[in-house]
Amino acid sequence: MRLPAPSAVDALCANFPGLTPPPALAPRLEALLPCRALAADRVLFAQGQTPKAFYMVASGEIEARFAAQDGRMSVLEHVRAPRLFGLAAFVTERPARYEAVATTTSRVWIIGMPAYRVLMDDWPGFARALMREFAERFEGNLRLLEAARHLSAPERFAVALRQLTAERAAAADADGWQELRATQSELARLAHLSRQTVNQLLRAAQDAGQLRLRYGRIAIRP
Repeated sequence: MRLPAPSAVDALCANFPGLTPPPALAPRLEALLPCRALAADRVLFAQGQTPKAFYMVASGEIEARFAAQDGRMSVLEHVRAPRLFGLAAFVTERPARYEAVATTTSRVWIIGMPAYRVLMDDWPGFARALMREFAERFEGNLRLLEAARHLSAPERFAVALRQLTAERAAAADADGWQELRATQSELARLAHLSRQTVNQLLRAAQDAGQLRLRYGRIAIRP
């Protein structure tokens, strides 16, 4: 039996466990949160564009990435359901510092200004929870930036692998292994390393029994 897809309000509650909207607020919010389908490789908003909304992933995956002056792409984050993204450019009304691209067929809820006002003004505790969520994400991005500039290749690889595990890994099996979908190219972009270096580090970690490799997937035991 196929379970019904979660509503936008359910997804918001999943982002912030323990935070429940007042009963009368849920139908108002649902009416203000349209869902948009995206084909694989479709750009939701471009680097330099000023978004008129921020977003929450309903299904699929969004890659947040930015282009450096030399044209190379650096990946900030892989965003999956029910994660929020795009808030900074929306709130500041400034051009986005990165682009958001669907890596696979995806759907996102659009959170425009009317919904944002309701969330911030009429849902007790939501503003505080949202502030904590994005402060934690900013701290994570700082760790990645530090890794890219100051850490060795194995250390950068470990930071990138930990981030992908936190974002994507399934629940651990009986032996403690967690499987996640990730390619060498994704790890290389996230760690700011070459694919050849990432391949060598993956093989070394597999030989040491720290992870298991399958096509497009990695199993890791934290």
